[in-house]
Amino acid sequence: MKIKEIEGLIDFIAKSGLEEVNIETEQVKLAVKRNTAVVHTMAPATTGTPMGAPSQATKPAEEAANGPEESNHIAFKSPMVGTFYRSSGPEVGAFVKVGDTIKPGQKLCIIEAMKLFNEIEADVAGTIVKILVEDASPVEFDQPLFLVEPA
Repeated sequence: MKIKEIEGLIDFIAKSGLEEVNIETEQVKLAVKRNTAVVHTMAPATTGTPMGAPSQATKPAEEAANGPEESNHIAFKSPMVGTFYRSSGPEVGAFVKVGDTIKPGQKLCIIEAMKLFNEIEADVAGTIVKILVEDASPVEFDQPLFLVEPA
């Protein structure tokens, strides 16, 4: 195996997301293992804020995270990891917009996972208060997608 071939193989493995690959031929034995160690870093403390007190920059994020629980809004969360789409195609309107009234079983969005397009339906009746995710962006399992004011 030539160096260019090995480099190409390593690039392919890196892009595929595989953690470990072992290849064995008559001429070459190759084992590639991705380093999955997590490195934790600490940001340097600023002089204006004591270590125990939250800074002004973190307060809005905390309020946003606590907002749905403090009000009567329900956070509609992603049931899977994938790519979030507000409509079924680029030239088609969004399934829901802010201010729309929804009912159980109504399509809210599509999440693409492994080339499968999964229609996500509402499980409560109410009004869309806020859309928390940009169209065509990746989402995680249990990530809030919409804020809904229940009916």
